[in-house]
Amino acid sequence: MSDTPENASPNDASIKDNAIRPKIGLALGGGVARGWAHIGAVRRLEELGIKPDVVAGTSVGALVGGFWLAGHLDALEEWALSLTKRRMLTYVDFVLTGSGLMGGKRLEKTMTQYLGDMAIEDLPSRFVAVTAELATGHEKWLRTGNLASTIEAAYALPGVFPPRAIDGRWLIDGAMINPLPISVCRAFDARLVIAVGLHSDAFGRGIAQRREKFENPEIHDGETLAKTIGGNIAEKAMLRRLFRTTGPTPGLGSVMLATFNIIMDRTTRSRLAGDPADVLVLPQVGHIPLLDFDKAEELIALGRDAIDQQMPQIENALEFLS
Repeated sequence: MSDTPENASPNDASIKDNAIRPKIGLALGGGVARGWAHIGAVRRLEELGIKPDVVAGTSVGALVGGFWLAGHLDALEEWALSLTKRRMLTYVDFVLTGSGLMGGKRLEKTMTQYLGDMAIEDLPSRFVAVTAELATGHEKWLRTGNLASTIEAAYALPGVFPPRAIDGRWLIDGAMINPLPISVCRAFDARLVIAVGLHSDAFGRGIAQRREKFENPEIHDGETLAKTIGGNIAEKAMLRRLFRTTGPTPGLGSVMLATFNIIMDRTTRSRLAGDPADVLVLPQVGHIPLLDFDKAEELIALGRDAIDQQMPQIENALEFLS
């Protein structure tokens, strides 16, 4: 991640290792709340001395990757661990008009508090956030400019957050077209790509939970959720609207989340078939619903565990490609 000093001793083992090792790319996939697993994954990689030269993130992967390279991962982890269902609502600013259910201003304020005016160009390694252009569906890779604004564009999930305008283009969450940006790392000459995906078991243990919810909608009906979380009258009304059942069918929010889950899972599988990672790290997070941001402690631990499980493959790849 840094240049070799001119006066370095040739016997310096760490410099020798950096000189002969392949250029490493780290792809961090999308997955909404499941993305807290990325915190554990990148922490464990750092502890093990794996320093990527290129970090590419989609959606929440861009959030964690950006905060990590900016040196604010501690703050992000502390914030994630502090979230409860009630506290989550304090960051939800429902809007009745506009192009998303939420305005995103409260999250934007929190982001700016930590990142300020930091630019992507100031990060110690190359960072690329993957978004999609709303008008064309093309991938738009953001690798310069304001870091906070870039991250906001990368997680602008359609229907939930409004699209973000950058360089005259309306951008949305890149997970819609590239949920695991291995291709980005390859494009920037990474010879060894480690990818952390969040959808390997999305249709494993989670299937039973979703079927139970759809068949017994009172388990997560909007009325119960509104009473549990609280909030003002408008926020409670919006929660009821999103998650209450409509006759025998699931609520609007449940349908949207299940649809996002399907899109990201199927698109990830398709892209992996054509462009696999050298090492694929798959935290087993499919049993955790996409909006359970209050499960950070469990998710972070799952991310760490997944790296430990794949360390033999990472070490073998480093040795083979060096």
